[in-house]
Amino acid sequence: MPSPQKADDEPLGLTVHSQPTPGAMEAEAEGRTRIGRWKMMVVLLVCAAPVVASYFTYYVLRPEGRRNFGTLIDPQRPLPDMVATDLSGRAVNLRELKGQWLLISTSSADCDAACARHLYLQRQLREGLGKERDRLDWIWLVADSGTANATVPDALRPALKEATVLRVPAAQLAQWLAAEPQHTLSEHLYLVDPIGNWMMRFPAQLDDKGVGRTKRDLDRLMRAAAFWDNAGR
Repeated sequence: MPSPQKADDEPLGLTVHSQPTPGAMEAEAEGRTRIGRWKMMVVLLVCAAPVVASYFTYYVLRPEGRRNFGTLIDPQRPLPDMVATDLSGRAVNLRELKGQWLLISTSSADCDAACARHLYLQRQLREGLGKERDRLDWIWLVADSGTANATVPDALRPALKEATVLRVPAAQLAQWLAAEPQHTLSEHLYLVDPIGNWMMRFPAQLDDKGVGRTKRDLDRLMRAAAFWDNAGR
């Protein structure tokens, strides 16, 4: 007699799985791509939100209900891909200055009385920010057309210890910065934000009242950007 079949000696069952069609695979890949793009957009928006909010606060809400003294640059102009040299002869690309607020003046190397006043005002305006001073760099762009070897007066050098002094080609500088009509580049102070955009120009030939109003603009910008802008690059 045949032996009785054991309980675990059941016949094997075969299950046939359907293969994905090319259309379904393509739709699935497109779905993953869309999801990836949305995730990237969300990350970018989260990163940009503090910057957008601070600009909205300053430009739209206008803290303290006052208008800005400096002229807003629209559209803003990013730092150019321009190679400059410092006083030691080292090459520096202007875009390396990004990451700080920049208060800029420009003149020829001989630095006349108006230039010396600007350098003094830049230092005073920076010091006037108190504990926020390290968020602002003061920059002197020495723009000499055809006189790249012109020397900065020795009498100025001790006062420039905390400044960034760079020689730049005058023609290239004029393609980035712009003066008010009937004025020259050297008559203004310019402000660049930490993102690297030239965003404000202060009036030519600042008097004492104008200096006070310039300081108020800087104070308000520092406050508006305080929650996303930190000192140092």
